[in-house]
Amino acid sequence: MRDYKPGIHLTGNARETARQRAADLYTQGCTIRSVADQIGRSYGGTRVLLLEAGVTLRGRGGRLRKAAV
Repeated sequence: MRDYKPGIHLTGNARETARQRAADLYTQGCTIRSVADQIGRSYGGTRVLLLEAGVTLRGRGGRLRKAAV
């Protein structure tokens, strides 16, 4: 649950709380998009919080294409 109004810049304690929650969720295996939904922020804003927290982001994943024959 967020302790701030949406659409405002996070500063101080609210930013630290959001940063830690985002890092915890992401390291548990959640995607950036699902973390963003859970903390009520945008994808880009959540990505920035994760980078500020020092989290190493995972690759995008997906199937590798086979070489054309």
